[in-house]
This record gives sequence, structure tokens and C-alpha cells, in this order.
Amino acid sequence: MKKLLFVTCCLFLSLAGQHAYCQMQRDKTPASQTGDENAPNFIDDISFTPGGIRQKAEIKAYTSAAPENADHVGKSAGSLIEQLTGLQYKYAMMLNVEVESLKNLTLLGFIDDWFGTRYRMGGDTKSGIDCSGLTSMLFQAVYGLVIPRTAREQYKATVHVRRNELQEGDLVFFHTTRRGVSHVGLYLANDYFLQASSTQGVTISSLDDNYYSHHFICGGRVLND
Repeated sequence: MKKLLFVTCCLFLSLAGQHAYCQMQRDKTPASQTGDENAPNFIDDISFTPGGIRQKAEIKAYTSAAPENADHVGKSAGSLIEQLTGLQYKYAMMLNVEVESLKNLTLLGFIDDWFGTRYRMGGDTKSGIDCSGLTSMLFQAVYGLVIPRTAREQYKATVHVRRNELQEGDLVFFHTTRRGVSHVGLYLANDYFLQASSTQGVTISSLDDNYYSHHFICGGRVLND
């Protein structure tokens, strides 16, 4: 009787040990191999990305389309950038206009070359220049046209236009004294104009400024005969 009880106990302990070993081996097996589809780290159709959770189908669609689209966008942007210059970006910001609208690179180059030159009555060099000296030199350098030297003469030699009719390249006239036309500048865009100011030298100003708005006379269009 004692022998039978001993054998039974040994058999029970052996079966318990085998069961524990199998359980340990099962715990070491990855969830993807156990058939447990609820394990969060082994879901086949889901990818965890910095942008969030994305299904594999979406990833494939995105990656298959992205190279072609990226190349197309890159070429379009590259060809556009190649057609533009630093001057266009610079003055588009100053004038608050679209970069593509500034097409006269010769004009922008002239402005950039003379920008900041100090004012000097009767001057027409980099050591000093006045308002009408600037506009007369600009027309010759940019448009290949010779116009009179003084503001009054330029006023008489142009076709007068209203403020809302101004176009790039039109002259803008002001009365800063009691003797009629006494100041001139060149209209650029968006109510901005280039001038040789007695206080700031060659600079860009706005017709919306109270002073210039109050003293504005008219625009003057130079006709190319």
C-alpha cells in the first residue's frame, strides 16, 4: 500500500513539472507566433509613426504616389526659383507685392545700386543726387530715354494721370513749396515710389504717407515717341 502511494505521488509530481515547463516555454514565445491577434505590438496591418497610427494600405498608397508627386513639385518649384532673383524677393517684401509681379530687373538693379545715396541739391553722382537728377538718370539708364533735368520741366513733358491710374515707370509730382511742382519721384507699385529725399537720400516711400498724400499733385507718364 505504501509502495502504491509512493508511485502515485511521483507520477503526480512528474506531470506537474512537465506542465510548468510547457507553460514557461509558451510565455517565451512571441505573441505573433501564439495566434494572439490582440497583442498590441504585433498587429500586422498597423504601423506606428511619428505622425500617428497608419494602416499599411495607406502607407503603400502614400509611398507609391509620393516620389512622383515630390519630383513634380520639386521641378516646378525649382524652375520657378531659377527665374527669380534676390532683388525680386528683396523689393517684393519692401513693396508688399507678389514676387512674380516685379519683372523689370534693370529697374530693380538701378534702385539697388543707388539706394541710400545721400541727397544733394543739383547733384547727379554717388556722392549726392537730387530728386530730378535721380529720375532723369533712371530714365536714361533703365528705359533709354532722355527727359528734362528739373522737376518742373519733367512735369511739363509728361502726360498727366491720376493717382488711381499710376503704373510702374510713371513719374509722381509733389508741391513741397508754394511755387508749384518742386519734387518728383518714380512710381513703382502698390502706392510706393522711389525718390531722392532731402532727409533720407535715395529711398522708397509711400503715397499713403500723410505728407506725400497731402502734397501729391499728379502722375506723369513719359511717352516713348
